[in-house]
Amino acid sequence: MKTLITGATVVLPGGCDRLSVLAENGRIAVIDPAIHTAADEVVSARGLHLLPGVIDDQVHFREPGLTHKEDLYTATRACAKGGVTTFLEMPNTIPATTTQQRLNEKLELAAQKCLVNFGFYIGATPHNLAELKTATRTPGIKIFIGSSTGDLLVDDQATLEAIFAETTPPICAHCEDEATVRANAARFAGTTDVADHSRIRDHAAAIIATRRAIDLAKRHDHRFHVLHVSTGDETDLLAEHANLITAEACPHHLLFNVDDYARLGTLVQMNPSLKTADDNHRLWQALKDDRIQVIATDHAPHTLEEKRKPYSTGHGGSPAGLPAVENSLALMLNEVHRGRCTIEQVASWMCDAPARVWDIVGKGRIEASYDADLVLVDLNKTATIQNGDQETKSHWSPWDGVTLTGWPVRTWVLGQEVFRDGKINDSIRGREATFDHTRGGYWKTK
Repeated sequence: MKTLITGATVVLPGGCDRLSVLAENGRIAVIDPAIHTAADEVVSARGLHLLPGVIDDQVHFREPGLTHKEDLYTATRACAKGGVTTFLEMPNTIPATTTQQRLNEKLELAAQKCLVNFGFYIGATPHNLAELKTATRTPGIKIFIGSSTGDLLVDDQATLEAIFAETTPPICAHCEDEATVRANAARFAGTTDVADHSRIRDHAAAIIATRRAIDLAKRHDHRFHVLHVSTGDETDLLAEHANLITAEACPHHLLFNVDDYARLGTLVQMNPSLKTADDNHRLWQALKDDRIQVIATDHAPHTLEEKRKPYSTGHGGSPAGLPAVENSLALMLNEVHRGRCTIEQVASWMCDAPARVWDIVGKGRIEASYDADLVLVDLNKTATIQNGDQETKSHWSPWDGVTLTGWPVRTWVLGQEVFRDGKINDSIRGREATFDHTRGGYWKTK
């Protein structure tokens, strides 16, 4: 299949240029102002921008074990619509992805069901060091330094030291200090006010755990990625990265804050919790200063019935997490429209940087020989997010009713069109992402 996209404003690593792009056999074959060749399809893209497909390096797609909330098929329909062409999924499914066998089983399932490209982290437990030392076909190791399900919580210092000292894949972590969270929860025991969620999972919980993890990474010379940074003070810790430390921010921590509890309640309850408007500002500044490199969603859907349960510090209350892969690119394009950032920055944060952080082969930029994972966006298109239109199985968004300017209109995975003007091609299947950790990550390839 040859697809020729003509006249687009192409977002390249060095800036934007009016070019044509030829995709052939799943890869980008030619990039040139004028390409004269026969093609199976010619797409006239004048007035539109062509970006690399988004790489979302933190999602929870709930399969296996929690498929009433989401599954690989419904989640990747949402990805296709949102311009996300590759995802990296977290291990806290049921059962958790804590062995090579379970990782391989997930990869086999994804090959059958996923409309976009895929990869899966292996999860650390207090008892699976041997598995982590020999893990293959994975972007890296995920550690929950803070509350999680099952046995995925790793809070013991000796165990953390061993994981950082004795494994080789990059490590990422959910950083909230468990002792701080538990002490705060005891103080607010019995509360039904969701705003207390940010007092329980407070600034200190995030800062203590992030400082602890960065110390481990530096002492053991181990590449480390801080997931979903939520506080401005954490960004100060990221300033001295020692060529090892990278980090990411999520749309909800960039665009929501504690003031939004009054309007949205438990719909914006997540871990780490929302922080202040000042933290919003400092996260944006850290992105622009390259202290934070990646924007990812932490897509973590629950049903609306589950999310509308009363807030509780115990079991049985509203769960933390929200869906976002469907709208993350549009949310960032709207910030381009508002003048907060540039489209080149969005492509760096959502496409190029995650590919380099995780050493993903052939992805993240529009360049000859790279995979033809592409998304065509209309920076002038205005549309409103509506719950009833969502592809995610949860069928809701915390941005329901919000009108955005700038939307993906066509998406290609390995040169195959999977989304076009609201319609999804269910016959397309993505491919397992491959990782070459000899590249050395973001700082070595910068």
